[in-house]
Amino acid sequence: MNDSIPSTHFSSKSQFTTFISKKMHQSNSFHGEKNQQPQKDASGSSLRSVHTKRSNINLFLVCVFFTSSLILFLDACHPPSEAWVLSNLERTRLWDWTAAAIVVVFTILQAVLYYLPIGRVAEGKMGCHDKRLKYSLNGLHAFVVSAVLLMGLWHCGMVRGSSVSSRVLPLVSAGLAMSTLLSLWLYLRPGSAHYSQQPYSGSFLQEFALGKEIDPRVGRIDMKQFAMVRIGFIGWAMMDLSYVLTAIETNGSLSLSFLLVVTFQLIYILDFLIDEDSVLPTKEFTEESVGFLMILGEYIWIPIFSSLPIYFLLHRPNHIDFLSAIPILLLFGIGFLFYYLSNEQKSGFRKNPNNPAYAHLKVIESPSGENLMVSGWFGWVRHPNYLGDILMMFAWCLPCGFTSLVPYLPVIQCINLLRQRANEIEASCQEKHGEAWHEYCRRVPYKVLPYIY
Repeated sequence: MNDSIPSTHFSSKSQFTTFISKKMHQSNSFHGEKNQQPQKDASGSSLRSVHTKRSNINLFLVCVFFTSSLILFLDACHPPSEAWVLSNLERTRLWDWTAAAIVVVFTILQAVLYYLPIGRVAEGKMGCHDKRLKYSLNGLHAFVVSAVLLMGLWHCGMVRGSSVSSRVLPLVSAGLAMSTLLSLWLYLRPGSAHYSQQPYSGSFLQEFALGKEIDPRVGRIDMKQFAMVRIGFIGWAMMDLSYVLTAIETNGSLSLSFLLVVTFQLIYILDFLIDEDSVLPTKEFTEESVGFLMILGEYIWIPIFSSLPIYFLLHRPNHIDFLSAIPILLLFGIGFLFYYLSNEQKSGFRKNPNNPAYAHLKVIESPSGENLMVSGWFGWVRHPNYLGDILMMFAWCLPCGFTSLVPYLPVIQCINLLRQRANEIEASCQEKHGEAWHEYCRRVPYKVLPYIY
């Protein structure tokens, strides 16, 4: 679309928690306004106190809803003939020490693999002391080691896929506990030389939930990258593989519908891990702080909610034939092409607009000194990568059939988040490019879907 718009490769994948954080920041007028003078009169102090209490209540409700809604979604994946798990709390296991051990071991393993002496080291945003922060881009290698380790232990009979799939609800609780401990540690630990900004000030609950540090680090480990990539995405892949092993243990093989969903999701995850540095320039990565909501989302929402269609098929199989699979395959392939090629064109044009490969592209000159593409992928719609995202996610929901809305919840969330993200980006571009942006919107009138939206 243009060489100055922030990269959006990551937005649909892990924006849920940062989006909630932003809404919570906007829910009170004083929060985040660093230069605002404190109210000295009694009425001003009372008003500030009311705003603080309201924000604390909102944050508490978000945290409760965040976890309880996921438990309800997982419960709804079971056949209608089965009683709701939450209807009999006395027999429902919401905590399991084995599940807690799984979360702890997985976290430690990913921390150790972060130090693998392979993969690139990339420079990102400017940190304190005028030095750029460095990031280890070995997420793909960490995933391969994790997957081989899981498969090897399963092959040797030391672990079973059902050890994970039968403990999904306790894993949610264990993820909640781990998120709380990590967030509390980040809140209480002394200041680090790796960051200088503390963008949020308010009550304990606000700073704990939304975070105080933008770039917290433990040794070489960047905690934001660790949470987003290693815990969120590799955790998502490991949940998928655990469900695969469970299906093999139960049925001896994988159904076509199950195989399609797993394959689509693993392709999506692998594409992200291969292009791990795409997160570094994103707004979520450079501006959002690391707090309880972000960490909680990476521990339970990304791995467990994103794999909801596979969990659904594990409990409510839906058999499709090869002919029915063809249009689903085509839909995913088209979506992946839209997503990949548009991101490649945008990234390449941003890095080197004078590259001969982009000589055929028409551009609009902007007062900012950067050009707006009005041909190629971004001359078709303003956010073709978002359209690709939506098509891919819809494709891996379709094999679940139409007996329930539950497996389609991830794509519904995706559509809503990308709509919000598109509006934010366009507001930023309007401010930056002025009349040039107006002209771009006139020549490319549709945001995501031609002739519809």
